[in-house]
Amino acid sequence: MTAPASPSAMDGPPPEAAAGGGGLDRGVIAVAMVVVLGAIMSILDVTVVNVALKDLSQTFHSPLETIQWVATGYTLALATVIPVTGWASARFGTKRLYMTSIALFVIGSALAGMAWSAESLIAFRVLQGLGGGMIMPAGMTILTQAAGPKRVGQVMSIVGIPMLLGPILGPIIGGWLVDDVSWHWIFYINVPIGALALVLSARILKRDEPRPAERLDFVGLALLSPGLAALIYGLATGAQNQDFGRPDVLVAAIGGAFLVIAFVWHALRRGNTNPLIDLRLFRRRSVAAASGTMVLFACAFFGAMLILPLYYQSVRMESAFSSGLLLAPQGLGAMVTMPIGGKLTDRLGPGRVVLVGLAVVVVGVAGFATQITPDASYWLLGSALFVMGLGMGMTMMPAMSAALQTLQHDEVPRASTGLNILQQVAGSVGTAFIAVLLASQFRSQGLPAVGEAQSGPANPSPEVIAQVVKKMSDAFQHTYWWSLALLVLAFIPALVLPRHRPDAAESGADPVEMQKMPIH
Repeated sequence: MTAPASPSAMDGPPPEAAAGGGGLDRGVIAVAMVVVLGAIMSILDVTVVNVALKDLSQTFHSPLETIQWVATGYTLALATVIPVTGWASARFGTKRLYMTSIALFVIGSALAGMAWSAESLIAFRVLQGLGGGMIMPAGMTILTQAAGPKRVGQVMSIVGIPMLLGPILGPIIGGWLVDDVSWHWIFYINVPIGALALVLSARILKRDEPRPAERLDFVGLALLSPGLAALIYGLATGAQNQDFGRPDVLVAAIGGAFLVIAFVWHALRRGNTNPLIDLRLFRRRSVAAASGTMVLFACAFFGAMLILPLYYQSVRMESAFSSGLLLAPQGLGAMVTMPIGGKLTDRLGPGRVVLVGLAVVVVGVAGFATQITPDASYWLLGSALFVMGLGMGMTMMPAMSAALQTLQHDEVPRASTGLNILQQVAGSVGTAFIAVLLASQFRSQGLPAVGEAQSGPANPSPEVIAQVVKKMSDAFQHTYWWSLALLVLAFIPALVLPRHRPDAAESGADPVEMQKMPIH
């Protein structure tokens, strides 16, 4: 007897998923593998390309300011297309949307590998981003609805693996491809993976029915997509240059924030029955608490991970490739706890799991806040990273599970889109915030910004070098205390997360919370 076909987003969870708990059946695991293939491509691609920017600048004889748009253009395309994913899932069906997004990503990858100039490469990266932005929210929708509310924790732990490993494996793979193979292969590597994902999607994901009557919120799209793109551009550019006073940064960040606020007003209007993202879902206690936890955690964690490679390269004088290897313990720790955290989330409820995960991450970050010195043991720093990974595996995806497992079947696509947007913005805000704090610490110590040349004698004495390196490590250490403070704040919303497993009798929404919601 063959395994049942995996359900798609429009067919709803299978009876055993909706009613039963336990482990994942073969059908859901097959769907999870398809989603992970797509997620690996889109997430790895960002960090792989970042490592190659210097080499690409030399290859195309373009200044770094121009070639930086290879990364920035992808990110902006990603932010522009994510908001439309919820509507497109309902209008065209999640299977069609998922396969279309992978196809766009693969075509963009192949064309980027054949690029003949910096301008053509930037254009093809934008095409990649238009596909990559839809892969994660569409894949999460498919997987959440296939597993049912009682197994959301387990399937989210599977999706979270590439999210955690991408920032770690990306620099390693990118460094190897650029140094020993060719820059072309940082893009070509996506083609066979994407082709396999397309074949498996066609075979495994069940055919779904589109809803042609689903109307697009054009006003919401006109506000949110450019708003997100401008906001993320301003934050990313300011963090990259460690200068938020530049006119282009200020105009982009403030203008983007204004458009996003205007979208929130538009989406919550009483007469708006078909918003691009249903923000009223965030009035439910579980969704609001999960969102608050995710935002604070993402700000702290991604900000902390941003400055660690800078410490290895500027204080310990490690190469980009070596820095990538030194980050590996975090991914190993996450791999240990992520499957366990998913199962515990489904059995005990996400609240308990997330609180434990946050506590473990705090211990790891505290290690950096107290132990980063010019000659700190790599074993000590690696152990702190491993502990951070252990906590990460029990925090991010269980928090997302807390939001999704209380939703009804048709609410998942727009909620998934909203959560992905929150994660993108929180990551950008966090990295920008931590970058500003680090830059201010360098200035207070009389040091140039990271990456700038140190003024002074051409051949400084060992004593002068030791003094400068000590000041630099102190700046990193002080910045980590701010990450620690954000993590402590994340406990506040985490205390409100549900501490029970979803009831098998529920269709998704909490009836008590539904009664408390205002009627629109």
